[in-house]
Amino acid sequence: MSMTFEKREEIISLYDTYGVLLTDKQKNYFESYYFDDLSITEIASNFEVSRNAVFDQLKRVNLILMEYEEKLKIVEKTSKIEKLELSKPLKEEILNILKE
Repeated sequence: MSMTFEKREEIISLYDTYGVLLTDKQKNYFESYYFDDLSITEIASNFEVSRNAVFDQLKRVNLILMEYEEKLKIVEKTSKIEKLELSKPLKEEILNILKE
């Protein structure tokens, strides 16, 4: 799965926000690929599945994460809040409320 650094960071940011909504299998594949930097072949071997199964699952997870953001816009709202000229405690309080 080839992607730009910016796209990779975007997907990881979406995972940080919406990852709790994924299945354990989806989380395991995602974390193995993006955080542990394992190849699709290595992940397939570790989980005893085909490379195609891992590839399809990662592709599906990316789409799911983007759909969540499209509907909920939590990452977008967080970014806008962080850019506001507010005191740090107030900004953190607002961000905590958004994450509840």
